[in-house]
Order: sequence, then C-alpha cells, then structure tokens
Amino acid sequence: MLKLEHIKKSYDKVTILNDINLEIEDGEIVSILGPSGCGKTTLLNLILGITDADSGKIIFQGEDITNVPMEKRGFNIVFQDYALFPNLNVYQNIVYGLKNKPGITTEEELGEMIELLGLKEHLDKKIDQLSGGQKQRAALARTLVMKPKILLLDEPLSALDGVIKESIKAKIKQIAREYHLTTIIVTHDPEEALTLSDHVLIIDQGRISQYGKPDEIVQTPQNGFVKEFILRQLEIKKNNIYSLFTGFMPDSMVS
Repeated sequence: MLKLEHIKKSYDKVTILNDINLEIEDGEIVSILGPSGCGKTTLLNLILGITDADSGKIIFQGEDITNVPMEKRGFNIVFQDYALFPNLNVYQNIVYGLKNKPGITTEEELGEMIELLGLKEHLDKKIDQLSGGQKQRAALARTLVMKPKILLLDEPLSALDGVIKESIKAKIKQIAREYHLTTIIVTHDPEEALTLSDHVLIIDQGRISQYGKPDEIVQTPQNGFVKEFILRQLEIKKNNIYSLFTGFMPDSMVS
C-alpha cells in the first residue's frame, strides 16, 4: 500500500534520514521506533507531506506521491499534544473538519465513532475539563471522521499512564482492525511498539536498523544496537516501576 524508496533527508548539511526503504501493507499497524533525534518524526512528516525528501520516492497504492502536497494525500495525523481547540467543546472539535468536507461522514457513522471511543457523555465538555485519555480519544475521533487513507500518530501514549494508556492502546488496535485502517505510529518506547504493532521499524542515526514483526525483533535482533536498545529500554521501564513501588533501585541499575 505504501512504499518508500531510497528516501534521503538533510537539514543544514546534516543527514537526518539516509537510504530509507520501507513497504507497509494495507491495514497494518506499523511503529517507527528509535531514540530521540534518530529521524523517526522526520520520517513521519515526510509520509504526511509536511516535509519534502531530498531524494527518493514515496509510492501510495501504485502512485508516486513524492511531490503531491499534504492536503491532496488524504493522510491525517494526531499530534502528541492533541492540538484540540480549547474554545470549542468536544463535539465541536470532533466535527470541525467536516465543515470543509460535508457528507464525508454520515450522522450514523459519526455516532458509531463517538460510541466506539466512549465519548458520548463528554460531548458538551470543554477541552480543559477532559483527562489526558479523553483528550486523546477526542483527537482520534476528530481525525477518524475525516476518513483518512492512512492514520499517523505522533507519540500517542507518551502523556498517558497505567490503565488509561492500555485503554488507548486497545482503542487504536480496535479502530485499525474495524476500519481496516493503515496506521503508522512514532514512539520511543519499545514496549508500546512491540505490543501495539504488526511490524516495527527501528531507526538508528537516520538508517534502518531492523524492520520486522515484534517477535522477530525480540528473538532475533539483527545487530547490537537493536538488542541493546530494546533490552535496555524495557529494563529501564521495569526498574522504574519497581522503584516506584519499593523506593529502591534494583542492583542491576546501580553502576
């Protein structure tokens, strides 16, 4: 469905992405994973159309869209900070984009989306009355009513914790499956990527370190960076939870 061929991108003569080749199938959930500054957000912006590649091609459903502007690609993004309008209530936020595309979503489909995301009782609330999880669901609803060809999510779970985080993960999976919606997620958290995705793309210093199914990455990491990054991040998360409940840091974290 989506294919990237030899994508390169630099800023001020500094290479951010180098020779990125990637194929994403229709309806898949794919996470772009890596440390801060590795180029994953730049890659998301290239797919969305906010940023232009220096070289290479982006192919969508067999058509070269490398130079197609963002508004004509039909992809939609949910930003890390949700980007909701504070002066509007939840319902007004959800239907805001429909003003420019009336009829793209029926009243019945809108109601189903609101029901699916558990927002029915929150429609009249202002944004500052919502929890982080409710804001994330409202941002998802606002994007989904526009019927995007690809859904892009930028660190969708970074501001959430515990049960709320798991609930949003479940909703993202449910939406992707029910609507057969190709979904691309940027995250720095291996646990999120491995538990949420059909495939995981790991980037290191602008290059692809590994692209595969979650179990392949865990069981057969292709290089030392992948192995160390995955295991180290999961170890940090496990030990942070341990120290939160006990007040002590495990010996494995003491250097």
